[in-house]
Amino acid sequence: MYYIGSILLVIIGVAHSYLGERYILIRLFRRDDLPKLFGGSEFTKNTLRFAWHITTVAWWGFAAILFHLARSGADAKVVGNIIGVTFLIHFVIALFGSKGRHLSWICFLLVGVAAIYASNT
Repeated sequence: MYYIGSILLVIIGVAHSYLGERYILIRLFRRDDLPKLFGGSEFTKNTLRFAWHITTVAWWGFAAILFHLARSGADAKVVGNIIGVTFLIHFVIALFGSKGRHLSWICFLLVGVAAIYASNT
């Protein structure tokens, strides 16, 4: 189950960064009415891009933890439960924040359940 959670996080990270860059950020950056922070819109663009992609990095970090736990058997129960709860919180925020339209909630739910299940079996 840890491997499943890890693989799902890598996949959603790739999808998030690629699709977000292609369909959201690029189109957003073409607009002329972005806020001009610190003298121009370039800072705004860089901040939005950074914030977007740092999310993917965080997910890949969690994927690495899950992968490590699957291999090492370290204190898997505690760490796995923390990760599971973290992603269940992601699930709730994504589901209600987007009214179910942003399908990441499905993956977050599966990762949270997989981590908690694996931690307690």
